[in-house]
Amino acid sequence: MKERSMVPRAEFGSYYGRPVLKKPVWKELDIAGYLFTGGIAAGSALLAAGADLTGRPAMRRSARLTSLAALTVSGGALVHDLGRPERFANMLRVFKPTSPMSVGSWLLTAFALPAGVAAVGETPLAPRVIAPLARPAGFAAAAIAPGIATYTAVLLCDTAVPSWHAAYPELPFVFAGSALAGSAGLSLLTAPVAENSPAVRLAVLGSALELAASHRMESRLGLVGEPYSEGKAGSKLRAAKALTIAGSVGALTLGRRSKVAAIVSGGMLAAASALTRFGVFEAGVASAEDPVYTVAPQRERVNATRS
Repeated sequence: MKERSMVPRAEFGSYYGRPVLKKPVWKELDIAGYLFTGGIAAGSALLAAGADLTGRPAMRRSARLTSLAALTVSGGALVHDLGRPERFANMLRVFKPTSPMSVGSWLLTAFALPAGVAAVGETPLAPRVIAPLARPAGFAAAAIAPGIATYTAVLLCDTAVPSWHAAYPELPFVFAGSALAGSAGLSLLTAPVAENSPAVRLAVLGSALELAASHRMESRLGLVGEPYSEGKAGSKLRAAKALTIAGSVGALTLGRRSKVAAIVSGGMLAAASALTRFGVFEAGVASAEDPVYTVAPQRERVNATRS
C-alpha cells in the first residue's frame, strides 16, 4: 500500500496578498469560443478539400459552409473581446514574425478570403465570376488551415501563464487534433452517410493525436500540470476525453452505416473539441491565480543551477 506524504503542500504568498502574475483579462466565452471555432474553421477547410478531391460534393459543400460559419463566429468573438473592430485592423498595420498575435492576425486575414470564396461558390446564388474560383479557393484555404488550427496554441504558450507556457511542446498538437476531430464530428452531422468515410478517418486520426498529446503534456508537466486535472478545468478535460473516445469509436463502428449513429458520434466529437478549448483556457487562468505555479518552478530551477 502506498504511503501518503505527511508533509503539507507548501503555501506561497506575495506582497500585500497580490498575485504574482496578473491573470489573463480575456473574456472566457469570447476567447475560448474563438479558439474552438477557429479550429473548426481550419479542420472543415481541410475536410472540404479532401472531399473535393475524392468526388464527394455534399460533404464538400457542408464542410465549406461550416468553415465559413465557424470563421465568422470566431472573428466576431475576437472583435468582441478586443472591444472595438478597429483594433483588429490596427494589428494589420505591421507584420511582426516574432509575435504570435501579429502572425495570427495575418493568417486569419489570408484564410478568410479563400474560405469565403469557396463557401459562396457553393450557394445557388453565387455570381458566375465566383463559381469557377471556388475550387482553387478551397485548396488555398486548406493550405493555410494548419496554421489557423495551431497558432492559437502558440499564442497561449507565448504568455507567462505557467500552465500554458510550460505546455509549448504539446499544446499545438492538442489543438490540431481537437480541430480535426471536432470538424470531422460536424461533418458527420451534416454530410450523408454514403460520403462520410473521410470524416470518420479524420475523426479517428484527430482523436488519437489529441489524446496522445494531452497525455504526454499532463504527464510531463508535473506540478504545473495540476490545473489540467483539477477544478472546473479538470472536469471539462476529463469529459472531453471521454466524449472523444466515445465519439471516435461510434463513428468508426456504427457511424458509417447509420445516420443516427453518425449524428450522435459527431455531436460527441464537436462537444469534446469545445470542452478541450474551454478546459485549457480555465487551466491557464487557474495557474496564474495560484502563486505556487509561478514560484515553485522558479525555486526548482534555482536549486538545480546551484547544485
